[in-house]
Amino acid sequence: MEIAPLQRRIEAEDVPPERLAGNPRLTEKEKIAEASRQFEAVLLKQILDSTQKTVIQSKFADNSTSAGIYRDLVTTQLADSISKSGAFGLAKTFEHQLDRPPVAASTAGSDGTHVASHTSGTEAAGRPHHHHPKPHAATEALSILHAHE
Repeated sequence: MEIAPLQRRIEAEDVPPERLAGNPRLTEKEKIAEASRQFEAVLLKQILDSTQKTVIQSKFADNSTSAGIYRDLVTTQLADSISKSGAFGLAKTFEHQLDRPPVAASTAGSDGTHVASHTSGTEAAGRPHHHHPKPHAATEALSILHAHE
């Protein structure tokens, strides 16, 4: 009698970010959720880093290299812990935005905007009414990140 070996259930948080997308043992939903959580952790780290910047220099502050490394490690762990707790909630927003099904081609206009399915006064006059959707939260967050670099 031959018994197939049990495959250990892999958790998305155990997979390094660079191998997350190509991992066949994770569902697409798990990949999106973990990528969103990791992105939230990066944003939280940047926020936490900026709160620790010294405004007024002091002789009592430890500005050594080792203190900087320690602060960076603590900040990274704190950001990761906050993100894993789900308390911040930004990862859920990213996940929701990334997990939406793509818009069908039949509902999109030639310029990529959605054409409204209801008729309005402007459509009766011969001018089509275009609905301009808000950009995705993830797209907005990335543009904010790039603007501050």
